[in-house]
Amino acid sequence: MAGIDLNADLGEGFGVWRLGDDDAMLEIVTSANVACGFHAGDPAGLMRVCRTAAERGVRIGAQVSYRDLAGFGRRFIDVAPEDLVADVVYQIGALQALAHAAGGAVSYVKPHGALYNTIVANREQAAAMAEAVRLVDAGFPVLGMAGSVFFDEAASRGLRTVGEAFADRAYTPDGRLVSRREPGAVLHDPAQIAERVVTMVSAGQVTAIDGSLIPIEVESVCVHGDSPGAVQIAAAVRDRLSGAGVEIGSFC
Repeated sequence: MAGIDLNADLGEGFGVWRLGDDDAMLEIVTSANVACGFHAGDPAGLMRVCRTAAERGVRIGAQVSYRDLAGFGRRFIDVAPEDLVADVVYQIGALQALAHAAGGAVSYVKPHGALYNTIVANREQAAAMAEAVRLVDAGFPVLGMAGSVFFDEAASRGLRTVGEAFADRAYTPDGRLVSRREPGAVLHDPAQIAERVVTMVSAGQVTAIDGSLIPIEVESVCVHGDSPGAVQIAAAVRDRLSGAGVEIGSFC
């Protein structure tokens, strides 16, 4: 069976407020989507995460967002394309400096939260996101949803696209993520989630919230770092994939 990357959103604490167990997750995942300060994260904490990731050989990705600390980046913002380009360039640059100072390097880019979901279909913002990555480094892969207009815009600029699936999020019949405002949007049972991920990877399909089977393209699986029981879920996913003969390794 083909290899797979495991990624998690990390560095999302702020000051004295801690969110998730970054150290434990960095023992499990192969790629770390590190916050860049717009939806979460403070400089000292982000540098610590980058240092630990570098020490453990975990790839560092810039997880860019709308400028929305109060909403954790989960609220849509109708930002002008030129402003979004500048915001994304700024965030990637900030994390590049922190990662470099910590002995590591940024290897890829992933949008967060509302920005991630918006650019599945919003071509104007998708183009701005892709253009920002190209301006910083056209060699950076972008992590996102296969079939999205973001991937179209990224590919048209020569960027490598990496299809992602979510271990603990429910899917709609059209292949999008169920809104967190809806019941059943987030899954919590480690064994159920782990089995689901094996099906995603081995069969290229996932059961949608209405019970239908939908195709899914996946090179990387996201195991959220801030969910209840996140470490247990991530460990169960990794163990089950390994047990199924799947090689675990970063995509870049």
